[in-house]
Amino acid sequence: MAADPLAPAIPRGQNLAARLKTPALALILPVIFLAGWHLATAGRPYSLIPPPADVWTAMQDFAVGGINDDAFSATLLTHLVASLSRVFGGFALATLLALPLGMLIGRVPLAQRLFDPTLQFLRPVPVTAWLPLSMILFGLGPRSAYFLVFLGAFYPVLFNTIFGVRSVEPRLFEAAAMLGCGPRAQFSRVVLPAALPSIFTGLRLGLGFAWVVIVVGEMTGVQTGLGAVIMEARQLSRTDLVICGMLVIGIAGYLSDRALMLIGRRLLAWSPTHG
Repeated sequence: MAADPLAPAIPRGQNLAARLKTPALALILPVIFLAGWHLATAGRPYSLIPPPADVWTAMQDFAVGGINDDAFSATLLTHLVASLSRVFGGFALATLLALPLGMLIGRVPLAQRLFDPTLQFLRPVPVTAWLPLSMILFGLGPRSAYFLVFLGAFYPVLFNTIFGVRSVEPRLFEAAAMLGCGPRAQFSRVVLPAALPSIFTGLRLGLGFAWVVIVVGEMTGVQTGLGAVIMEARQLSRTDLVICGMLVIGIAGYLSDRALMLIGRRLLAWSPTHG
């Protein structure tokens, strides 16, 4: 759409200030937190919590090495790739199962009566409670980690899909039937497009929970991964490295959520709630 020639022009300085306003507001709380952290820990050599400067030094060594030259030096990329593979692998498995099952439960009453009681019974069981059983079923190693991440992502995707399918306006099915769309075709032409906003909300929640449980997932005897680094650093009283692992998980989770949001905005450009 062409710009209105009669609309008042926005000065370049005001436009730049508007663009910088949101990032500036987002930085206020982190800056306050870092300042309080520094004041509470700097100059206290026996503090259990290291100051931000020590964490930054540990992060540099974790990323590129050359400072401590220990077992964790220059291993950030290796551990990050391992955790990314488990997070996105478990999330992909959860999505592949939860989407069709959620559409089936949300649309077919018989499927709801068959699956819903069992799912509602299993849903409150925390992922940490599955940890011993996962190691018995899948053994020590990555397969148990994939299973636990899968569990963390499965229920948010499933129940948001069910909610989205049940929220489809009945008039849409009537209109589709009048246009010659059969019951089978309605899943792809009516149910899926109408439920997409709720589905993407579930995907975001599921991906977030996948990152939340990655530390638990990597308590299953794996040798690489950010969760494995955090657990080993805890045993070695390397609090600085524990915080480094937490920061990397937070950054990776934030960036993956932003990427999923961009995909959702493209696919849901028609939806007023996902502009």
